[in-house]
Amino acid sequence: MSEKFLTYKGKPLVRNGNEIYYGDMSEKLVVRFEILSYKKDGNIELADKVTVQLLDSNTDAPIKDRVKKESTKNSFFEALDLGFTWLERSL
Repeated sequence: MSEKFLTYKGKPLVRNGNEIYYGDMSEKLVVRFEILSYKKDGNIELADKVTVQLLDSNTDAPIKDRVKKESTKNSFFEALDLGFTWLERSL
């Protein structure tokens, strides 16, 4: 049985704690988001500082060698937009 993942624009979006991965690991590149801090909006916690990394999907290489681009954004939506753009242009 294959697992079903949440998708965004046709690619899997998988969360593990404060890390979110976007993209297909069978492709050359994926995007990693790391939520660095949150802010409260009423009863909801929203990510307010997020690191975005465009990564080589080869998990055998050290992480420092896998990072192709990196930036920090002030919301998850800004980070997702940037990560999506990087991934689409690079693939």
